[in-house]
Amino acid sequence: MSHQVIHIHAEAPDKPALGAPCNGCGVCCLAEPCPLGQLISRKRAGACDALRWDEAQAIYRCGALTDAEAVLGPRWRWAAPVLTKLARRWIAAGVGCDANLQSERR
Repeated sequence: MSHQVIHIHAEAPDKPALGAPCNGCGVCCLAEPCPLGQLISRKRAGACDALRWDEAQAIYRCGALTDAEAVLGPRWRWAAPVLTKLARRWIAAGVGCDANLQSERR
């Protein structure tokens, strides 16, 4: 079993149990990008570049859903409505926590 250190916002909620509803903890996206995040971030390891911290709600959210224009950049901004519509299904939003990870706070 390997260990990975990820830096989580101090106000982020604790990771929910596997299968429980997503609570915006960010652990999964901070550990590695999902397939959509790999396309957006152009990397397969490390924190997803599309991950956004929502200060008002004190949770993490996928930028493909909440900030698609900024995630895509000026050249692809026109595709933001399509990305927002498709991203919910692609990232399985609302299905439940699928991060088989253990986290601990320091």
